[in-house]
Amino acid sequence: MIIYQSNEISLRSLEPEDAPLLVRWLSDPVVLEYYEGRDRPHDMDLVRQHFYEDCEGVTPCIIQYNQVDIGYLQFYLIDEDELEQYDLKDYQGNIYGMDQFIGESEYWNRGIGSRLIQETVKYLIDHQAATKIVMDPQAWNTRALRVYEKCGFRKKMYLEKHEMHEGQLRDCWLIEYDAKV
Repeated sequence: MIIYQSNEISLRSLEPEDAPLLVRWLSDPVVLEYYEGRDRPHDMDLVRQHFYEDCEGVTPCIIQYNQVDIGYLQFYLIDEDELEQYDLKDYQGNIYGMDQFIGESEYWNRGIGSRLIQETVKYLIDHQAATKIVMDPQAWNTRALRVYEKCGFRKKMYLEKHEMHEGQLRDCWLIEYDAKV
């Protein structure tokens, strides 16, 4: 099912038959360097566990560019634990989180990621009533941070030793897009 569609980019629902795509993308060291870590290649069991089981409240999507499957995106309402961790428990509004990666590296560095982020933010605001959108990219990933900042996200909180990546707890930035600004 198509969730969102523009001229070139669309998001469609993740389906069980997409699992081999995720295995391929998440066993590619080039992709894993930025998402999950090269020490954590995914096989079918790990993909099923990570993307298909216990995903209540998460909307998992396949990113398409000109109708070609090129990556993964998910969005979700931030839960109580994250609201407290991110010092947002008193915020009045709908706060969504999102995570994404382009699994086909030949589509990198073409501006597709920037357009994807801009269009997904617009979708979340217009169709999911999001008033704030947050992500927590690793602090060393300056390329991703530049894209997010270009799309209107702002650094809000430095999260020390926040995410395991390639055998080390890595620092991340909590970044947010505020639709009320």
